[in-house]
Amino acid sequence: MPQKATISIGSKAPDFVLKDQDGRLVRLSDFRGKKVILFFYVRDDTPGCTRESCDFRDRMENIHSMNVVVLGVSPDSVESHKRFVEKYRLTFPLLADEDASLAKKFGVWRKKNMYGRTFYGIIRSTFVINEEGRVEKEFRHVKVDGHLDRVLREI
Repeated sequence: MPQKATISIGSKAPDFVLKDQDGRLVRLSDFRGKKVILFFYVRDDTPGCTRESCDFRDRMENIHSMNVVVLGVSPDSVESHKRFVEKYRLTFPLLADEDASLAKKFGVWRKKNMYGRTFYGIIRSTFVINEEGRVEKEFRHVKVDGHLDRVLREI
């Protein structure tokens, strides 16, 4: 069941501990002092999610020059993330939120309808978290084309 979003601009982002594609534990608090782009995507190796992830990969040098870290989050497994990272040579951590607990905290785990079927899943969304761990910007119901440009303009 989805939870109501408790995240809004200016609120403290919840710290979390999730495994990345290599099984390493990643905490939001590990990145204090840097801005974090936390993007939630639907599923590894799907057309839109691949384009979005490759956009981040292709702009990583520019992003790092701004003292910004990128973290991708989906409900896929560590193993799925590893295959996705290797296939597309992604250069940032993908975090396995297999029980959608983080997605629920950010209010991006919602009921969806597709082809007459109802299910819960990620609503593509991005959050910019500032150096002190507060949500600075939010982008919900993201369309992939032009999204990263919008995010970087806001940073």
